[in-house]
Amino acid sequence: MKDYEHPFFRPLWRRIAVVAVCLIWSVIEFASGTPFWGVIALGFAGYAIWQFFYLYKPVDESKAASETEPKE
Repeated sequence: MKDYEHPFFRPLWRRIAVVAVCLIWSVIEFASGTPFWGVIALGFAGYAIWQFFYLYKPVDESKAASETEPKE
């Protein structure tokens, strides 16, 4: 299983929040005079955008429910 397919990231607001935190972190780093860490944080944000918005495929809710039910 890939990280972006984890059930935690199904709600859109959580994916947006992760990207926003990375972008805010990079602004803080650039403002405090540490551009190296700002670039690292921008890299995290870019990777999150790629994973959560470009590659992300929503899971069908009926399929997700059947996967979580115990099998006998």
